[in-house]
Amino acid sequence: MTDDRKKTVPVLTLATADVQVSGVMTAGEMMTAERLAELRGVLAALADNPIVTLEVHPLPDKIDRGRGIPLDAASPLAQSLSQLITQSARSSLTTARATASGENLYRMVVPAKVAAQFGQGIVRSLPSKAAAGGIYGSLVNSAGRFVEPATFVPVGKAAAAGAVGGAGATAGAAAAGGAALTVAAPLVLMAVAVGVSAHADSKRQRAIERITEALEQLREKDLEDERSDLDGCRNAIDRATAILLDEGEIGASLGLDSAVHTIDTALSKADSRLRRWQRALDALPDGKPVEIGTLTESFPGVDDHGGTFRAHLELAGLAIALKRRVDVLQAVEHAQKNPDNLFENFTRALKRGQESLDGLEAGIAGVLVRLSALELARPNGLKPVFMPGEVDRLMSAAHRIHRLGDGVTVNSRTTDVAIEIARDKDGSVVVFPALPA
Repeated sequence: MTDDRKKTVPVLTLATADVQVSGVMTAGEMMTAERLAELRGVLAALADNPIVTLEVHPLPDKIDRGRGIPLDAASPLAQSLSQLITQSARSSLTTARATASGENLYRMVVPAKVAAQFGQGIVRSLPSKAAAGGIYGSLVNSAGRFVEPATFVPVGKAAAAGAVGGAGATAGAAAAGGAALTVAAPLVLMAVAVGVSAHADSKRQRAIERITEALEQLREKDLEDERSDLDGCRNAIDRATAILLDEGEIGASLGLDSAVHTIDTALSKADSRLRRWQRALDALPDGKPVEIGTLTESFPGVDDHGGTFRAHLELAGLAIALKRRVDVLQAVEHAQKNPDNLFENFTRALKRGQESLDGLEAGIAGVLVRLSALELARPNGLKPVFMPGEVDRLMSAAHRIHRLGDGVTVNSRTTDVAIEIARDKDGSVVVFPALPA
């Protein structure tokens, strides 16, 4: 049985509303990860409403729970997941065996067609510090492959009656024309909301680390205050997140309104800086080398590890990450107030809030790409030759500027989104940052 659990991964197919699809996924059919990915694409194309898959993996021995958002067993997400597991185990021996220990890692994959509704840039890979070229993820190694070879097995529908309605509703079976799918809009909504929120908070943490490092060298009080004001918004956002995930109401006493004002102010500053950077780049002569001195007038510190320009970049990234978390909260709140089409309300509200942020991120990415493509000129001077230190500085500056474009994605294509959920025996869960699948 231990060997089976390592190689056999049950896959549940969940819908957010009653849908009708052809029987493209047969219960009990063995398939590879590549075949499963193909079928996800087919399901997404055929269905009018979002369809996601939920894989049931053994819980890894070592897992960094600090990256995720913990929820106790009484939370709507944990309850919905427990209900789904119980119902599925009754109708599927494969699921019953896989979940017998009570400890599993569930991997929900949301198709790109649905993920596009969240916003173009909301979920991107988070580089891992532990391995060069690696990304954060519980199921994959640094090469992006499953650690254990696995065979995926679609399981039958959950034999249960239920409703699609509020965030704590039970799952139910949808009577479809071809395949019967489990209706679990609340589970999908809450998993996506928490996964996206955790992803945004991971970006916040990384931005804070880089800003702190840059400001230690700069010692500029205005930027220190801006960083402190933004990071001070986290407590209000964390409290509001905890309350909403338990289906509570966000009150003025939480301080979320003042946090949103601080974030919006920082975004306004980032937008002004972006426009200034774009104008400076437009003013440069086309196809001609640029002196470092000319470049640093508009981009101070661009040729150094720290510098005001790089601090401004990180402050913009921090404000965007915090705003994405706030947008998720507002989208969940909006969906919970309109439970008749809960998931659709969530995606519409989230997309509206993300469009301006996507534009700001794309603008900053464009500036970095343009800077990285510049050719640096030798500084003008009376001396016919330059000292070794001046040559070293020019080469070092050129290297740093050319690397500004590393890892920058402009107009990225939306991919499937994976959300991993670790469940313990007591029913509590930890939801990890959403990542491209």
